[in-house]
Amino acid sequence: MKAKMMGMTPQQGASYLIKTLDLPMTEEHYHEWTTKRYAELMPTAEMLPGAEKVVRHLHKHRVPIGLSTGSDAEKFNTKTTNHREFFKLFDPLVTCGSDPEVKHGKPHADAFLVPATRFPDKPNPAQCLAFEDSPNGVDSALNAGMQVVMVPHPNLDRSLCTNGTLVLNSLEDFRPEEFGLPAYAS
Repeated sequence: MKAKMMGMTPQQGASYLIKTLDLPMTEEHYHEWTTKRYAELMPTAEMLPGAEKVVRHLHKHRVPIGLSTGSDAEKFNTKTTNHREFFKLFDPLVTCGSDPEVKHGKPHADAFLVPATRFPDKPNPAQCLAFEDSPNGVDSALNAGMQVVMVPHPNLDRSLCTNGTLVLNSLEDFRPEEFGLPAYAS
């Protein structure tokens, strides 16, 4: 169930969970509960191994880097409390759960097409490379016409991890030159 919810906007996720499990709560109550839990758990969230290396390498080589998250701005800010400076490297930064231009969250293409239009040079989606950890996110990037590197959580059912252009166990295994990007220095 978590795999199906990953990448959805908070509203989509709440609706899906409440309906699927027939929970006796409203979407508003679910949002209040998750916001409280996020505030307790997420400020200490760590980055995935290899994430900082990839992003700083691309930034150093002036490769434009955007971020699209299914979270709303409030939850994104809570999750990234200890990484504020790092996330300044991303522009655009789209929080699908609260961005009015994102009409449909992942797996719909909006989650990647909206950020693509916010780059100064407005690249063709086929020129973009997405990184994703969720099946919905992979489908969203593919639906937008992008290539996508999937780095799934180790506990995610591998049968759900077959659609990416490339599937890696860790961002530490990413080789930028395989996608026409500058290689890491030896």
